Amino acid sequence: MLNFIYYPVSAIMWFWHKVFGFVLGPSNGFAWALSVVFLVFTLRALLFKPFVHQVRSMRKMQEFAPQIKKLQEKYGSDRQKLAQEMQKLQSEHGVNPLGGCLPALVQIPVFIGLFHVLREFQPWKGENYVFGRSEIVSFNDATIFGAKLSTFMTMPAKELADFGVERMDVIFVAIPLMIIASFATHFTARHSVARQTEAAASNPQTAIMNKVTLYLFPIGVLAGGPFFPIAILLYWLSNNIWTLGQQYVVYHKIDREEAEKKETTTAQRQSLAPRPGQKPVRPKGARRPAESGATDRATAGTAPGEASGTSGTAPDRTHPKKQQKQKQARKRR
Repeated sequence: MLNFIYYPVSAIMWFWHKVFGFVLGPSNGFAWALSVVFLVFTLRALLFKPFVHQVRSMRKMQEFAPQIKKLQEKYGSDRQKLAQEMQKLQSEHGVNPLGGCLPALVQIPVFIGLFHVLREFQPWKGENYVFGRSEIVSFNDATIFGAKLSTFMTMPAKELADFGVERMDVIFVAIPLMIIASFATHFTARHSVARQTEAAASNPQTAIMNKVTLYLFPIGVLAGGPFFPIAILLYWLSNNIWTLGQQYVVYHKIDREEAEKKETTTAQRQSLAPRPGQKPVRPKGARRPAESGATDRATAGTAPGEASGTSGTAPDRTHPKKQQKQKQARKRR
């Protein structure tokens, strides 16, 4: 049913086994372990650009977090309207929330596919998707520190006997992998949470998700570790190591870009601003502030025609007594 997942996953693992098997030997346990690790690295490298887009989208969403909060306060009771306004706001800022989920969504079928392929490496199997009978035998004969990659701590004793390993050998390898994977999960989540703004971290839903990723996921690795094959623990560990390194590189790259952008903006402002002691340069044809104020005072309180000078004479602002004397003088003449 899910062959479209199983075949690509097994093909990538087959390729890396051929590479490391050529160097270390086809039945070498570390050649098979490295094929699992580089299966993870290959898939995560393909998802590098979507991850960068996810980080940039998160940064943009943090920038307009106050607007989101206002929308939630305004349309809190109307979920449909809130969703429409949120979608409109995200579209205006060029943010696609589904794009940010892509790396996490793609890893789910990969995990399922790898788990299934590893479970199919049974001693009695004739083939396992792209792997033939000889490669199944090679996988089951390979060990790392005495444990087989398909075995897990709670595996029934009969199945362990079929693989020819002791339970303590599996425990000896699985427990350190569980602990390291758990710590890697915690530090990966902590590094991501540390990049959030105060506004985002204060959101109740975000605070709950932060606690889940910081503590519940690492505990889940410890709780589920006894039921996972050694190869799955290797997958989980290498996936978190890659994620931690990828976050460090991408976050620092974006920080440098933003710092350079701020420096450029500051330099442009400083180049346009007048130097200390230098008089501001007035554009050609512009009036001085004093002239502008005198003109405004002269035109205040006059009719439109007078203010624009259409009457052809200046307004008579003589004292009333003087006006009366002038009229009498004109009559005598």
